[in-house]
Amino acid sequence: MKLNKISAMFSGAKNKANNITIFGATLTAMLTMPALAAEPTAQTEAEKVKASEIEVIAVRGIFGSLKAANLLKRTDERIVDVIVAEDIGKLPDNNIAEALQRITGVSIESDFGVGESVTIRGVSENLILLNGRSTAGPGRGGISLDDFPASFLKTVEVIKSPTPEMIEGALGGTVNMQTVRPLELSEPLVAITLDGEYADKTENVAPNFTAAIGNSWDLGDAGTFGAAANVSYQDRELRRDEYFNKVDLQDDIDLDGDGTVDVSGGPNGKYLRRTESTVEQKTEQRERTAFGLSLQWAPTSEELNFYVDMNSTKLDGGQAAYSILDVGGTVVPRSDSYYDGNGQLQNYDLSGVLVIPKTWSDFTTSETTSHAIGGEWNITDNIEISGEYSISKSEERQTASEFNLRPIERTDPTLDLVTHTSTASMTNGSGIPSYVFEDTGMLTNPDNLVFREFYHKTLDTDNEEQALRFDFKIHDVGVDFISAIKTGVRFTDRDYSSNRFDLMPNGNTLKDSYKKAKNADGLYSPTWIDNPIISDSFTTINASNSFDQTGMSGQNDLLTYNVYDAEKLQDAEATYLLAQQMLAGTTYAMNGTLADNMVEDTGAYKFINEKTRAIYAQFHLDFDDITAVVGGRYIQTELESSIVDSVDSNGNKILNTGSNDYSDFLPSLNVTYTLSEETLMRFAAAKVMRRADFDELSPALSIDNSLVTGTQGSYQLEPYRVTQYDLSVEHYFGDGGLLSAAIFYKDVNSFTQTDSSCLADSSTISGQNTTQWNNICLLNTAGQSQGDIVNATQDQGLAYVDAQKAAGRTGIVIDTDVNGGSGEVRGLELGYQQQFSFLPGIWAGLGVNANYTYADSEQPDGNPLLNISKHTANTQVYWEGEEVQLRLAYNWRDRYLDDQSTKRVQTVGALGYNVFNQNDPSADNYDPTVGNSYREDRGQLDFSVSWDINENFTVVANAVNLTGEPIVYTTELDSIWAYSEADRRYTLGVRAKF
Repeated sequence: MKLNKISAMFSGAKNKANNITIFGATLTAMLTMPALAAEPTAQTEAEKVKASEIEVIAVRGIFGSLKAANLLKRTDERIVDVIVAEDIGKLPDNNIAEALQRITGVSIESDFGVGESVTIRGVSENLILLNGRSTAGPGRGGISLDDFPASFLKTVEVIKSPTPEMIEGALGGTVNMQTVRPLELSEPLVAITLDGEYADKTENVAPNFTAAIGNSWDLGDAGTFGAAANVSYQDRELRRDEYFNKVDLQDDIDLDGDGTVDVSGGPNGKYLRRTESTVEQKTEQRERTAFGLSLQWAPTSEELNFYVDMNSTKLDGGQAAYSILDVGGTVVPRSDSYYDGNGQLQNYDLSGVLVIPKTWSDFTTSETTSHAIGGEWNITDNIEISGEYSISKSEERQTASEFNLRPIERTDPTLDLVTHTSTASMTNGSGIPSYVFEDTGMLTNPDNLVFREFYHKTLDTDNEEQALRFDFKIHDVGVDFISAIKTGVRFTDRDYSSNRFDLMPNGNTLKDSYKKAKNADGLYSPTWIDNPIISDSFTTINASNSFDQTGMSGQNDLLTYNVYDAEKLQDAEATYLLAQQMLAGTTYAMNGTLADNMVEDTGAYKFINEKTRAIYAQFHLDFDDITAVVGGRYIQTELESSIVDSVDSNGNKILNTGSNDYSDFLPSLNVTYTLSEETLMRFAAAKVMRRADFDELSPALSIDNSLVTGTQGSYQLEPYRVTQYDLSVEHYFGDGGLLSAAIFYKDVNSFTQTDSSCLADSSTISGQNTTQWNNICLLNTAGQSQGDIVNATQDQGLAYVDAQKAAGRTGIVIDTDVNGGSGEVRGLELGYQQQFSFLPGIWAGLGVNANYTYADSEQPDGNPLLNISKHTANTQVYWEGEEVQLRLAYNWRDRYLDDQSTKRVQTVGALGYNVFNQNDPSADNYDPTVGNSYREDRGQLDFSVSWDINENFTVVANAVNLTGEPIVYTTELDSIWAYSEADRRYTLGVRAKF
């Protein structure tokens, strides 16, 4: 296909209006740039066309973007999908992940309603690249997609079938974000966007500003120099409301008092019981500042060029949150009690419940950078070499604080501590259950609430990778059917570290201060919340728009509560001083500043060094109607994982280091068969691998503040290894139309699964929180860890657990990832895109882009793989005229398994044993489905509109989650246990370009 034909596809009146190349002339750049060290490209028909045949193409508007994406997909030798910016600095959505969910086979994971990561063909272990090179985040996969400004990008590729030159580490696919190269610019450019985003829960308007400027200069005999710079600023405030319960199975009971046990229909003669009703309302404030700079120089010969790319993103902000939990209680049936179709008890009272109000603040600052310097040299018409050094770095500091209360009845003097309890009535209906306390002041009366604990920690995480690569490509090797050979090497050196400090005055936490802090007379010295020291720091929360998406069945007393102000908790120094005043004169008295009392938790220290060496070779084959890329990549990995063994007298850490070395050979094949000028058939096969995340590779213990649960990794973990096959057909028709179908299969080896054990730790005797006693594991022998998880029964209760704790027979549930069996994913993708330009008048601007994905998966234990929906569908209907563009986008995905060891439902399984045993198939009560939590099917409707005032100014507006769809979570037995909802977001702004 000649390029004049390709460019003719973009010659509509709408596109003629603007002869400025997209920031970087998206299409021209892709087809004319030589093979880049940092941006692996496939040898395509378009690549063979001489530069003189290429005319500058301006991509503008929805249809122009979709056609450009089709062209890139069509001319690539891999199975790939592409998002192309609709105009300078404008992806189809304001968020990269939210734009990618429009692609076949892609679903997203959201946080506070904002897309942050993607699953590709049902697999979440993917790789995020920037211009073909690694990015850094706190974890393995790279930068979060909501941390990098969408406005910096010209295209985003989703590569589903790898070639040997590509960086290893993606199981589902690779997301490659591409920015502009300065020498792609044909004339000076300036683009500015300013908008405001309104979030309906926080009722906050967030400013969002982006600017881009670029130019290239002819320096005469000195060659050509280009520069492009970007800056972006966003200050956003969002809220998430969550309501959830603990669900377990209990023996069927007599509901109507006639002396006969009523049959629930649940498994094993048990009904589903909901307790521990919890409301959590979290407000996230996030300020993001990002910079990008790209410099490029080429001599007059244009056979050589050097470049420098620098990108930096800085985040400041955190979460201010409230958690209201009620604990305990005995089920008391009422006249309207009944079992529903899932065997779950509805409408009942819980007598003897107590409430635990909590305020927490989680403030995080982070800076991620991705810098590179490199060069490309076309030595001859046939030989190209390139080299690049890059460094990607992420530095993150998390500061977390909690201010917790306890329901204690006021007495003066306090000779005994009496827990304040009440009876709660739960009534179900549509949405959040009604939950009413018999004591109307349960969460607001200061006579019943005392200070329990101030908790504070800092966690520093650093992740840095240095990479060096060289690539060599030769086009004419003297064999007719070999169009090119490419080979190269890549070396990386990565350091990952994590270090934690906790508030430990006098060597102890402030846990349970209300009962452990004694005055000079040896009496309890609790502080009620109306004490003048802290009373001004308390606030009553009752948000008028709580759960307005889910709806409520009636009055819910958990939504009105008196708590320590989360905004004040963000000032940890000031809160520490208040705690210091409250505890003065007691056995918990604190001296010094907050910093003086921060103690390093050496047991949580992690340091990992990982070195890799990779070499690859790939052959580009051309048999006229059949082209192929075949080859392999060989990688050696050397891992060292260190934890603290001891600390010497000078305070220096003595490390204990374990190592693990392994190698992988990753062959791949990509074949394209041109059935006709309009129809392509592709086949791909490859082996891919993904190393375990850093937390999984460190044997350091990470234990929660309550000393109830924790996690531990292992440096001996093998990577995920997957063998995958793809077969697709793509039919291109009309003016930018596409009809495609693909089938895929992934065989997952070295699959990881979670093993749980009960760790014996002497600190539990004095420090373990037994409020949620039924989550605590019991030891058969004090001081001896064990593999089995044994919990107290309902009849044994809190008093029994406290007695076991005092005897040293309670432990900490530790989850460890281990290599297990294998799993598989198979599926089908269908795609359709067309603009109905054949329709008369204004209807010619109507278009549609739709896709459907079917994915089926299975683990060795019979469960599906995590995060894989069987059915996913995306539809975009758009209309664009000379000045106005409208788009309505709908995304829907089916129910999927979200987690396999959810603590709140950990004893609920298909077999009804009410015992958490998913690891030992030989055990009598083995049930691999216990702890399964599913996210129910959900759809989301988004809308966008833009109006071109003139060639320089455009007004833009967007709405995300227009209909306000909540998220619902269910157990293995289909009973609802959790609801979550976040803001609808509305954006209005103006974009200018010159």
